[in-house]
Formats: sequence, C-alpha cells, structure tokens
Amino acid sequence: MHLKKLKEKRAQLQEEMSKILKAAEAEERAMNEDEVQKFGDYEKEIKAIDETIAAEERARNLIKDDEPDSKDQGKEKDKEGQEAAEERAFSDFIRGTVEERAGGVQMTMTDNGAVIPTSIANKIIEKVKEMCPIYRDADHYHVKGTLSLPYYDESTGSITMSYATEGEDGESTSGKFTSIELKGFLARAITEVSKSLINNSAFDITSFVVRKMAEAISLFLEKELLFGTNDKMEGLRGITKKVTAGSATSVTSDELIELQESIPDRYQANAYWIMSKNTRTSIRKLKDGQGNYLLNKDASARWGYTLFGKDVYISDAMPDMAAGKRAIFYGDYKGLAVKTSEEINIEVLRETKARLHLIEVLGFVECDAKVQNAEMIAALDMKASA
Repeated sequence: MHLKKLKEKRAQLQEEMSKILKAAEAEERAMNEDEVQKFGDYEKEIKAIDETIAAEERARNLIKDDEPDSKDQGKEKDKEGQEAAEERAFSDFIRGTVEERAGGVQMTMTDNGAVIPTSIANKIIEKVKEMCPIYRDADHYHVKGTLSLPYYDESTGSITMSYATEGEDGESTSGKFTSIELKGFLARAITEVSKSLINNSAFDITSFVVRKMAEAISLFLEKELLFGTNDKMEGLRGITKKVTAGSATSVTSDELIELQESIPDRYQANAYWIMSKNTRTSIRKLKDGQGNYLLNKDASARWGYTLFGKDVYISDAMPDMAAGKRAIFYGDYKGLAVKTSEEINIEVLRETKARLHLIEVLGFVECDAKVQNAEMIAALDMKASA
C-alpha cells in the first residue's frame, strides 16, 4: 500500500511539472523564477520517491517468506470489504431496507434512527478538509476537556544577543510567555433528505449525504475559524499583525506587500491568501510599475490564482472590501490551534420528519479554535469610514 501511494504521488508530481512546462510553452516564454523553483522542487521529490521505491523493492527481494505481504494484502482487502459493506448498510438503512440487505454490518441504533458507520463519517471528515483548507491546515489537538497551550509573545520584547565583556553584567531580554485555553463548543448541522429522492434506486444516496453534510459543516467551520463568535470559538480574531488600508473600498499594491512582508520569512513557505471573490476581482485590476498584473491565473496553483507567488483561496465567509471590514488574511494557518473534543458525529433520524416525507441527517462537532502563534498570520482591515 505504501508503494502504491508513492507511485500515485510521483504521477501527481509529474503532472504538475507538465503543467508548468505547458504554461510556459503556451505563452511562448521561458519559465519564470517561481516556476523554475517549483519545477526543481518537484524534480527533487520525484528523485527521492524513486530512491525510496528502489530501496523498498530491494528490501522486499531479501525477504524469502512472502507471507507478511500476503497478510497485508489480506488486511487491505478486508478493510475495503468492510467499508463497502458499511456503505451498503448505510444506504439500505436510509432506503428502509436495512433488514434485507445489511451485509452483516450492525448499525448502532438510537431511539429515532441510527449512528452511521465510521467509514461514512471519515468520508465526511475528509470532504470537510477538502472544502475548508483553513481547517485542514490548522494545528489540530484531539483531546477532551480544557486544553492549555503555551503562547509566546514577542510584541513587547524578544530574546536578543549582544557582545559581552568579562566581568561586566548585562541586561536580560525576553518575550512574554502566556497561555491560551481551548474549550469545547458543541455545534450541529441538519440536512433534510426527501424520501422521493431516496426512493430513486439509481440515485447514489451515500455520496449525496456525504457531500451535503460536508458542505454544511465546512461552511460553519470556515466562518468560525476566520471570524469566530462572541463567547464561542475565537478563531483568527486573536491575531496581532494587522495592516489598515488607506481606503474603505480598495487596496493598493503597497498595502498588499506590507501585509505579506509582515510575516517572517521562516513562515512564508506554506503561506497563502484568503479573500472574497469580489476582492480578488478588484486586485486582479492592479498593475505594477511595468504594467504587469499583480494577480495572475496559474495552472499550477491550488486554486488557480497566485498573488506575489502565493496561492489565493476564495472563501464565501470573507466579506467584500467595505468600511471597517477585515477583507484579507495572509499567512501559514498552522498558527491557528483547533481542539476537537468530539470528532464529527453523524446520525440519521428516520421518524422525526416522517409526516413530511423527509429524513433528517444530523452532524455534531465539539471544538474550539484560537491563534497559537501570532507571528504566522496577518490580516488587512479596511479603513473605518470612506
């Protein structure tokens, strides 16, 4: 299974390298500095994968007994078979045929319905991470109760080094150690599914439920992680690095540069921008001194656009540029700590809306989020008034 993942990763890297070359060829130009860097990084990673694959194959050839491999393959097949059986049981339960075609999988029953199998819940979690990159990229802690994390603040002072003379005293300097507390706030998403839709045997009900629940959960989490709610999750409201635009409705290239440069170089590698679509549209019209657009389409970028060499993510939770609004975030979102007391828990209720010819799907998550490293993330706020 490890070799399969390595080979899949190698194919993805080759595809990314091909995209870079095709982009340069289409525009009849040489690769730019950023493209050369990315191409070189992909090439190095492919070489490392090739060496790893070769080493694993040599190691396997030295093993005379093939039984361990057979066991691993058997376990993988058993896992795939179990997941397929759970999907069938889940689909059958929603359609009301669970007793006939449960496939041997026992659903955990509640008063009005059932708790869905782990494999289905995991699919929803993976879909949430795909839809909500800030949740995926945050630093996660899976613990119950209140979690206290150390927080090092250098805003008023930092550790410094200077020349010393033997026998002479010196003045100590340091940042301030404090702590942040992460609690647990319960949130719920509810999706109603039409029984008429369910009764269509050709309809993939499992994929539909996974997608709809993931959409509801990711929309909620993204908004809370970015802006939080009073007395609930704080999210990125705790950041200290801020740039205020000189206008209430527009931003300049200098302000964008100032925002990007507020993040130390050591945290730039995984940094990206977050903004609304209308904000991106406005920034696309900005040009540098040579008449070149600052924000460009980039086939190799995660979301299709780059600004000053960094990916641009569009979030529906971000407001457009308006007086007093926080319109842009930039940074490495590993600086945001997310504590999950209870993993996403999904239940299907068949009876609560039976008179309305509907089935309810409930999703519960208990979590909290706060900034744990203020050096890693910055925000641009619009001027308070026009």
